[in-house]
Amino acid sequence: MGEIVKRHSVFLRKGCDMPGHFDMAQQPYADNWMLVEEIEAPLFDRMIRQAGWHFVCVQGYHSRRGIGLSRDEAIQSALVRALKGLRMRFNAAELESVQVSSYPVFHIAKITLQPRHIQQHTAFEMAVEGDARTALAR
Repeated sequence: MGEIVKRHSVFLRKGCDMPGHFDMAQQPYADNWMLVEEIEAPLFDRMIRQAGWHFVCVQGYHSRRGIGLSRDEAIQSALVRALKGLRMRFNAAELESVQVSSYPVFHIAKITLQPRHIQQHTAFEMAVEGDARTALAR
């Protein structure tokens, strides 16, 4: 967890379903989260879509603050708190922004995450498939 992350970094909840052929470098980050290394959200989104899956951007943002004796420590603290605070229904997140206020003895960071969800089907496709199964059963 020593690496400071950049805007548009992608985090995946451990155990997140992914397309079968995906083999990306990941490193553990906070409880139950992995940081996707060297792939920012726009490229990750393209990769997921090319595999026929969806990297859904959920409406709304999730922010948390953290405090530390150094700038990096404050950012890490805020990011860990933000990831831990994401609802279980989200299996991914994108780092949207980092703001740091510096004071003589400490720093305060505010991290904003964009909740994301990776899934094979859209809600519409699932509804259509369900309707087709119901029609076939009749």
